[in-house]
Amino acid sequence: MYTKQRSQEVFSMEDRIQRCAEKFGMLFGAAPAGEEGTDPEFMKILQRFIFGEVCYTGELSDEDRELVTVTVLAVNQTLPQLKAHVGAALNAGCTPVAIREAVYQCAPFIGFPKTLNAIAAMNEAFTAAGIALPLEPQGTVTEETRYETGLAVQAPLYGTEIADRYRDLPEVYAEAIPRFLTEFCFGDFASRNGLDEARRELLTVVMLAALGGAEVQVKAHVLGAEKAGNSRDRILAALVHAMPYMGIPRLFNALNAARAVWVQQA
Repeated sequence: MYTKQRSQEVFSMEDRIQRCAEKFGMLFGAAPAGEEGTDPEFMKILQRFIFGEVCYTGELSDEDRELVTVTVLAVNQTLPQLKAHVGAALNAGCTPVAIREAVYQCAPFIGFPKTLNAIAAMNEAFTAAGIALPLEPQGTVTEETRYETGLAVQAPLYGTEIADRYRDLPEVYAEAIPRFLTEFCFGDFASRNGLDEARRELLTVVMLAALGGAEVQVKAHVLGAEKAGNSRDRILAALVHAMPYMGIPRLFNALNAARAVWVQQA
């Protein structure tokens, strides 16, 4: 037997296996891998690490953890796993609307085609669970209010950073690019009901971390996530929870970006 220190508690190997069985059973309604299948060793490593250790690291609810997982899987386009975790998110207590909003808001960051792929996988899981589609609308804007509503969400968190950064572009682009961001990202999506602002911003940090190569945006959205009400521990817990699904290098890149922001604030 071995022991490891976790949040001032000592967990034995048996604890890890038991915790995995409990969490996996709650999320998927089944027992974790045994000796069956073609790759039982790999599945034991995967499941005991994710569901026996990572799921107990940091202060996040099961609902938050599954929304983080759904977001990363949508970004990565790992659609079979996304479908499975939509079911797990429902079992964890997430509403269908919250799950849908987590997927919908990926569109400005990963593009429409990938988001449509994720929506298709999500809807398959909803249909299998007996959930009637379409779900109730959550939009809050009209054609006339997209800009004003988006700006009301954007400005308190990010100010005029993008407009200032691209002011030297030719006039048509200097006007269109920040307006598209305000109307599309913040008006069409971030202003929707179904997820509160803090959760949306937390999932956006995770989304950018999972993309890779978006560390500049990770920095901006770490600040935005804090302004929206997320603690640093909550941000760290979300990034660590995303790690088994996006890989350690992207975790380290996101942590380095977040730490750089926090050092500047010290």
